[in-house]
Amino acid sequence: MKRVSTVIVGAGQAGLAMSRCLSDRSVAHVVLERGEVANSWKAERWDSLRLLTPNWQSRLPGQHYDGPDPDGFMTVPELVAFLETYARASRAPVEERVRVTSVTADPDGYRVATNRSEWLCDTLVIASGACNIASTPAFAADLPAHLTQLSPLDYRSPAQLAPGGVLIVGASATGVQLASEIRMAGHDVVLSAGEHIRLPRHYRGRDIQWWMEASGVHATAIADVDNIERVRRLPSLQLTGWRDVQFTDLNALQDRGVEIVGRMAGVRQGVAAFSGALANTCALSDLKMNRLLATLDAWAETAGLGDIPPPERFGPTHVSAAPRLSLDLGSGRFSTVIWATGFRPDHSWLHLPVFERKGRLAHDGGIIAPGLYALGLPFMRRRNSALLDGVGSDAGLLADHIVQTRGRRAA
Repeated sequence: MKRVSTVIVGAGQAGLAMSRCLSDRSVAHVVLERGEVANSWKAERWDSLRLLTPNWQSRLPGQHYDGPDPDGFMTVPELVAFLETYARASRAPVEERVRVTSVTADPDGYRVATNRSEWLCDTLVIASGACNIASTPAFAADLPAHLTQLSPLDYRSPAQLAPGGVLIVGASATGVQLASEIRMAGHDVVLSAGEHIRLPRHYRGRDIQWWMEASGVHATAIADVDNIERVRRLPSLQLTGWRDVQFTDLNALQDRGVEIVGRMAGVRQGVAAFSGALANTCALSDLKMNRLLATLDAWAETAGLGDIPPPERFGPTHVSAAPRLSLDLGSGRFSTVIWATGFRPDHSWLHLPVFERKGRLAHDGGIIAPGLYALGLPFMRRRNSALLDGVGSDAGLLADHIVQTRGRRAA
C-alpha cells in the first residue's frame, strides 16, 4: 500500500493541469495514467483531426503556445507533443500504464486499486475525461449483420472503410467532420442529423473563438444559466480546424453530395426510420446561431471595437421538401454505419455513492464529496471547462479548495 496526499486519475490536459497547480502549491501527489501521457489523443482520435480552437488559445497553467502560427489549429501529433512537453516541464509525477480498477472509501481517505499496486490518499481528482465510451443507441443491435459499425473512437481514416455507402448518425462537430472527409474520399454518405449547433468559423473578420472569449461567452458560469444540465448536454459546435473553411454545416455537406436525413429513431427488420422533424431541427439551429451572433454584435457595440466589418447574417439551412424518412440498410447500398452520437465517461471503477439517477457524477463545480473532485467535464464551472484553454482555471480553483480543506475531511 502506497500513501500520498492526492491521487489524480488521468494524464491528459486536465490531469496535467491539476498536477501543475498542486505542485505550485506544494501538495504531494501522483498522476495515474492507463496508457501514456495524452493517451486518448494518441490512441482514440482519427488521423486528420485538428483542434477546434486556434493555437493562441492553447493555454495551460505555466505553458502556452508560442509557435509561429498562432491562428492555426493543432493536429493531433502537435497536441500530443504540446502535452508531453508540458508534462516534462512541470515534472508531473506520472505513473504510466497504471489502470485504476477500483476506488472505495477508507477511514483515512480513498483506497485506489490498480493493476500494479494500491494507493491510499486523502484526496482524489478524477481527470480521466468525458469521452471514454462512445454512446450508441440500443437499436444498434438491430442493424443488419453485414454492416460494419464504428464509433469515432474506432475510426481512423476513409482507407479503413469497405467499399460502399456510409451512414453517419449524429451531426455535431464529429459527425459533420467525418461526413465531409468520407464523402471527399468518394463514398456515398448519408448523415442523420439530430440536435446540432451551426456556427461560422470566422465572423466579422475574426475567428469565432476570439469573439466567444473576448465577449465573455466562454466565461459564462454555471450560476448564469437557467438549466445547467440541459446546457451540459448540448452538442459540440459544427466547426473544423481549418482557417479557410467558413462553414462545415449541413449546407456545405449537401453541396458536396451528402444526403441529410432527420434524427435516427430506430431500426426494424433492417430498415432505419428517421424523424420527420428535420426542418424544425435545422430552423432551431439557425435560430441559436443568429441569437449568438446578435449577442456578439451587441457586445461589439458596447465595447467600442475599432474598424471591423459590419454584422453578418447567413442564409438558412437548406432542407429538402420531402426528406427521406426510412432507409433499407439491407439493400446492399451501405457497408458501414458510424455512430457519432456522443460520448460518456467511464466511471465503472468508482465504487462510491456519488452518482445521479441517470448515472452521471453529481458535483458542484467539480466538488463531488469531501476530498473527491472531478475536472475536465463539460461546463463544469464555466462554458469552456472542457476546452484546453478553460481547464486550467478550474484546476487552479480546485487546487485552492484542496489546500484550504486539507485535514478537514468529514468522517
